[in-house]
Amino acid sequence: MKKSLIITISCIAFAFTVNSCGVFKSYVADYSIGLSSVESPADAKKQFGETKVVNFNEEGVNKYRYEDDYIDIVWYVGQKQFNFVLKNKSGHTLKINWDDVSYVDVKGNVGRVMHSGVKYAERNNSQPATTLPKNASISDLLLPTDNVYYDSGKYGGWRERYLVPCVYKNQEAFNAEASSLVGKTMTILMPIMIENVQNDYTFTFSIDKLLNTAK
Repeated sequence: MKKSLIITISCIAFAFTVNSCGVFKSYVADYSIGLSSVESPADAKKQFGETKVVNFNEEGVNKYRYEDDYIDIVWYVGQKQFNFVLKNKSGHTLKINWDDVSYVDVKGNVGRVMHSGVKYAERNNSQPATTLPKNASISDLLLPTDNVYYDSGKYGGWRERYLVPCVYKNQEAFNAEASSLVGKTMTILMPIMIENVQNDYTFTFSIDKLLNTAK
């Protein structure tokens, strides 16, 4: 079943350029991102019942809940990661095999994800599955492993790229590239094992519009 949502995401980081007056100026894109579809498994062991999506505000943050007879999941899209709280409603033990969770970025590239507790240096290693008893919940995050890299410069260290490219060196680059991302999508495929049956959930997020212009 497909549902439509709207999520607003913006970048807090800044790209700077210096003008003739020595004043720094930022060129940062601000996008409206929608959860355009939530697809439930077609070959589930039993009917999932009525599905629904609810939008609510929590401490000033817009969050979005998808719910069926098996799961209740709340999403919050950050600048560099997907945050979620998942509750097991199935009445059986639920298992997430993290090695099977995949991510498709705005360019259509498919990659792995890492979740909370995984060290950056071990992001490409196998990740132990998480088991969730009935009625239990887990708060976690998904970070694309391809977005994690090590900067060996003077102020080096582990870095994370933005989910949606949004920082530009100058106004020309902003004008030429920022709007081209409108209409692009990001997708998370999250297989969930219930009673030894794999149930594939697909969450697709789309960039609906550019909210600002470079000045």
